[in-house]
Parts: sequence; structure tokens; C-alpha cells
Amino acid sequence: MNTLSPDAPGLAAALQRTDFRTVLEIVEPGSRVLDLGCGNGSLLQLLRNRKQTVGYGVELSPNLITECIEKGLSVFHGNLDEGLRDFEDQSFDYVILNQTLPVVHRPAYVIEEMMRVGRKGIVSFPNFGYWRIRLRLLLTGRMPVDEVIPHEWYDTPNIHHLTVKDFGLFCKRFRVALLDAWYFRSLEGDAARQAMIRPNWSAAFGLFVITRGQ
Repeated sequence: MNTLSPDAPGLAAALQRTDFRTVLEIVEPGSRVLDLGCGNGSLLQLLRNRKQTVGYGVELSPNLITECIEKGLSVFHGNLDEGLRDFEDQSFDYVILNQTLPVVHRPAYVIEEMMRVGRKGIVSFPNFGYWRIRLRLLLTGRMPVDEVIPHEWYDTPNIHHLTVKDFGLFCKRFRVALLDAWYFRSLEGDAARQAMIRPNWSAAFGLFVITRGQ
């Protein structure tokens, strides 16, 4: 694996992210990548430095777009719920939707657009079926606030809470093929596993590789 460039100290922190490391493991060197809801561009920068990808991002926040540009990244301002009209069919090897699915208004349409512009998609999200969330709801009767759901109900950006099981059923309904799955219990410092006993109960986060089904 290539080493980090010495002028990118922020990437050392990015490598602590379990989801980022898993995406890095999945994506082949030199791939064309589109990151939807790319935030400050840390994942795109990591892929560029470690896998020499040709990467683009879509982000809604002007402040985050500015951070991406300062990193030398190509990022478009756009609302994912309005589609990906600026991108041609099958123009990317991977389209990434990392920790963004719960905040979009039209998740089925967003994933449909992912499958249109990319050969494969990578989707990750917090698992609302995780046992700690279930237990806190049971014992306190209140929405939990922790790493999986880090906001109070009244200021959360999340519109849709879903579980690993929900996503599997969604893929069957909308003819999306699941190619691979990874599960982990923390966004930082954990190891993603492709096999976990009862992942809908045991995993705090799920990450899936998808493609258009038949």
C-alpha cells in the first residue's frame, strides 16, 4: 500500500475512521469515484492519495465545498434529492454514499441515480436495530444519543432511521443486488467484519457494496 504524502497530515486522522478504511480496501487503484455528500473531502483525498483514484464529489454545504477545493478536489454543489443530472450513465466505477442515506429525502431515487451513473455503489449508514439503541429505548423510553445517533431528536439532520434488515429488504424490492457487506461497532478504531452473528442486532453500522440487479 502507498504511504501518505507528507503534506497531508489530516489523512492520518481520516485513517482512524472504520468506514473510510473499509472503502479504501474495497476500491481498486485508479478507479473513477463519485462521493455523494462528500463533506470536507477527507474520504476523496484519502482515496486519491492511497489508491490514485480520479475522484469527484457532490456536496450541499458551501463551507464544506470550500474545504474540498482547498484540498485540490473537484466538487460540485448539488442537492442529492434532485438527482445527478450532471453525470452520464455508467461514468464511474464506484459511487459512494457514506453515512448520508439517513439525511436524504428521497433515498430510493438517490440510490437509483447511483446505479445509473456507477457500475457499483458503496452505501454505509448507522444501524437503528443495534442492540444498544434498542436497550436504551426500552429502559429510558427516549431517543438515544450516542455515536450511532449523535443528535437530539429536535436537531438531528437524519430524516430516515433504518436498520441493516431494512436495507436488505429495500434492495430486494427495488432490484438492487448486494455484492458484499461489512459490519462494525464503532466509526473509529474498530475492525469491519464481513461476517457477524445477527448483524441487525450486533452491528452499529453497516457498509454495503451494491450494483444494479436483474
